[in-house]
Amino acid sequence: MRRTTTDRTAVLAATALSPLLPVLLWAAAPAQAHGAPTTPVSRVHACSPDGGPPSGSAACRAAVAANGAPFTAWDNLRVANVNGRDRSTIPDGQLCSGGLPAYRGLDLARSDWPSTRLTPGGTLRMTYVSTIPHTGTFRFYLTKPGYDPSQPLTWNDLPERPFAQVKDPVLRDGAYRLTAELPADRTGRQVLYTVWQNSSTPDTYYSCSDVVFPEKAAAAASPSAATAGSPKPPSADPSVPSGATAGTSAGTSAGTTPSAAPASGAATASGAPAAATPASTPVATASGTGSGPSAPMLAGGAAAVLVLIGGATLVLRLRRR
Repeated sequence: MRRTTTDRTAVLAATALSPLLPVLLWAAAPAQAHGAPTTPVSRVHACSPDGGPPSGSAACRAAVAANGAPFTAWDNLRVANVNGRDRSTIPDGQLCSGGLPAYRGLDLARSDWPSTRLTPGGTLRMTYVSTIPHTGTFRFYLTKPGYDPSQPLTWNDLPERPFAQVKDPVLRDGAYRLTAELPADRTGRQVLYTVWQNSSTPDTYYSCSDVVFPEKAAAAASPSAATAGSPKPPSADPSVPSGATAGTSAGTSAGTTPSAAPASGAATASGAPAAATPASTPVATASGTGSGPSAPMLAGGAAAVLVLIGGATLVLRLRRR
């Protein structure tokens, strides 16, 4: 009878703990972080079922087709036991997939991936969604000037050192929010390559975010020194409207940041110091003699004096008679 009671107690205990079994197994297993950048949007998130409108782009459709399956696990692009040996572990041409066959569609060399517009020298504001907080270091790389998006991404396309890194940020509301200063010498389409090396797990996460920087405005030709009173020549750039004020960049479109004028004493490309450019140019007067009277006013005054002298002379002659 006692044995039966013990058996019943064991059965009742197992039944009571059964809903907690998944939680207990998860707690006993090694914790795994999951995440990827959503801003600037990464390829894996943009092309996932959670990516919204970008998921229907031509690049994403091609990536899913090459992949053979949708990117449902967009937050699980990770490689274990890399330990900082990224360049020797992840093969060239497979940087965006981390060398994982389940993500091979992300390595397609295309120039139409969903992208995010950034400003050279501006502030990178990244939202990196994650479900479990973990310690580790984020490293940010930006493809070198002259990067060709029509070619597979290789380690040679990235600088040896990251332009910024963030260690052990705090997870808030399901995301890491990271900021860094962007390089100032990038134009056109580039790839922001993010490496998140965990220190509390053996995993390293990789992601490619396609970004676009505005092209540099064409350098305006330096006009020769104008003499005082000479009118300002019209702009040679047809995209600059007639009468535009000085200091407006030629060809600047809405949403782009015009190139800054060189500061006084800054060296030009030829090595000669660049002349300081004023913020605005005063409108030149019609004459070069300052604020004195105009020629018509002087001529009218002279004529009036001659009339007065002639009248006085005539009066004197009549009195003598």
